[in-house]
Amino acid sequence: MLVLLYGVFTVGAASRSVAQMLMKFDEAPLAYVLSAAAACVYAVILFSLVRGGETARRVGQFCCGLELAGVLGVGTWTLVEPAAFPDATVWSDYGMGYLFLPLILPVAGLYWLRRARRG
Repeated sequence: MLVLLYGVFTVGAASRSVAQMLMKFDEAPLAYVLSAAAACVYAVILFSLVRGGETARRVGQFCCGLELAGVLGVGTWTLVEPAAFPDATVWSDYGMGYLFLPLILPVAGLYWLRRARRG
């Protein structure tokens, strides 16, 4: 299920950010670049989950931590200074537009990857 969700988020965030950057980049460049960055992080986590192995697990843990920091940082930023984000990112308002899955996924990923280390 985690692999499926990261796959969906990778494709969704990447396609959305590419379309937005191509069609209306000047409207909210920060939001669109952050969404593209989120897509890249999702892709690396997806690869790490599928690949397996100790190196992939460590990379996945680092990227899940980076994702969690991004969600918390951007989520807080969008609440404190909404004018900085005329359009939403994947991580805006802690992922509220995506049913808070961007906030839940890195925690689930970290848990899964930690368990994989013991197994």
